[in-house]
Amino acid sequence: MAGSRQAILEGRVSTSTTHARGVLRRGAVALVAALALVTAACSSGVSPSSTAPASPARTLVIGATAEPTSLDPTADAAAAGSQALLYNVYETLVKVDAQGQLRPLLAQAWDVSSDGLTYTFQLNPLAKFSDGSQVTADAVARNIARIKQEPVAAKLKTAMAVVDSTKVIDTDTLSVTLSRPSVNWLYEMASTAGIVMNPAGFATATTATAGSGPLTVTGWTPGDSIVLSKSPGYWGTPVRFDEVTFRYFKDPNAMNASMLSDQLDIISNLQAPESLAQFSDPSRFSVVEGTTNGEVVMGINNGGAPTDPSVPAGTGNPALADVRVRKAITMAIDKQALVNTTWGGHGKVIGSMSVPTDPYFEDLSGLYPYNPTEAKRLLAESGHSRLTLRLKPAALPYATKAAQFIAAQLQDVGITVQVEELQFPARWRETVYDRADYDLTIVAHVEARDLNTFANPNYYWRYHNPDFDALVTKADAGTVSDYASGMKQAARLLADDAAAVWLYVLPNIVVTKPGITGVPRDAQSLSFDVTTIARA
Repeated sequence: MAGSRQAILEGRVSTSTTHARGVLRRGAVALVAALALVTAACSSGVSPSSTAPASPARTLVIGATAEPTSLDPTADAAAAGSQALLYNVYETLVKVDAQGQLRPLLAQAWDVSSDGLTYTFQLNPLAKFSDGSQVTADAVARNIARIKQEPVAAKLKTAMAVVDSTKVIDTDTLSVTLSRPSVNWLYEMASTAGIVMNPAGFATATTATAGSGPLTVTGWTPGDSIVLSKSPGYWGTPVRFDEVTFRYFKDPNAMNASMLSDQLDIISNLQAPESLAQFSDPSRFSVVEGTTNGEVVMGINNGGAPTDPSVPAGTGNPALADVRVRKAITMAIDKQALVNTTWGGHGKVIGSMSVPTDPYFEDLSGLYPYNPTEAKRLLAESGHSRLTLRLKPAALPYATKAAQFIAAQLQDVGITVQVEELQFPARWRETVYDRADYDLTIVAHVEARDLNTFANPNYYWRYHNPDFDALVTKADAGTVSDYASGMKQAARLLADDAAAVWLYVLPNIVVTKPGITGVPRDAQSLSFDVTTIARA
């Protein structure tokens, strides 16, 4: 999402050249002192009238779909918590801007050692948590330890597993040493794994927030909304709204109706693209359309055994371990027709776990093109001409629509599909993500650069391919250019193996009222970042 505090950053961000391994070495941001303005206001001799009417509250109401089950974004594998809270309530050392680049946030500068193993972060000394206590190097180190040691979402532990040790050099300086070089680790630190929470709030994180961001949670009604209010003591440039409300809708038509009746200021991502014409009046609405990191994936339970004994083995149809069956399933689905039918033609068809904004993207959508005749032949060759598979999509509009379309197409090649929609995120997470009790599932993976999830045998698709794992590890440990070329090889190997059915990239379709600015065209992070949004 767009970089925060643009007025501070503009013209003042400097980065040094990359070191010999091609990894970014240093980012810096100058500090802006506003004390002179405060002093001038206090010494002007003008005191506000006690009878002057209060200014009307500046509010922003955002319609959203996936609701968090907790106020702790690190507790859940789903991205719903990060959509509302990342960058708005909880900040990170660095953040991803609207162009997908890393920018300073809590860290005003950082260096990387020549061997790529040690990162030294210089924290902004002005940064404070919402209770007024300073964001210190010790607090950041304790957050890293929490992700590594405490019960948080498993994918975050994977992201932080490469950290070998941390060292507090002084109040504002932290050194982090990795067990091996990792190009991707700093990007992970710009997302949920890198959230810096006030350690005093660790114990109550699921029900109360303790961040350093420009907003704090002042209301949460499960099943309805989360209310964020301006943090009066925020250390940086404040947001332009006194109150921001995320309202949640299970029915996309109900969300559209709320927008049409002026109950919403923004639809964060339109979930009924076929209804886009309702918002064609420019005097009432503005539409921003771009792309996201979200691969809409029909996950396949590959049946591999997890390496972690605490992870359930999973329950999937053994036929899915046969690559011919997986290829047949892919070739039985007309992906472009699916996009046209279920998502109004919006969204780019893809063929692997990569999106066009990834540095290693390659269009592999034609690798296994729609060919039901070949799909039937492969099924017959594998001895599985008649299959019954359990498809358990997340109960989200794009997933449930795709499930019905796919069930009909697989029926045409002899595969009977039993569809069971799972409430998202709780039931889907428990059934699919935690227990791998499924054959097929559909959900959008909106994390950036998430190809490496297939290198985790404990992940819910239970995929294990040593050749793929080796490519990912080597790419991540190399230079920036090595990373791009190596991950491209890994994406192709994954596609060749038909480890999942990659359907399309979820488009970013945002509808706003006129006069609302600062909404980026592309969603480059998990956050719906309101720090750049303004109302004329």
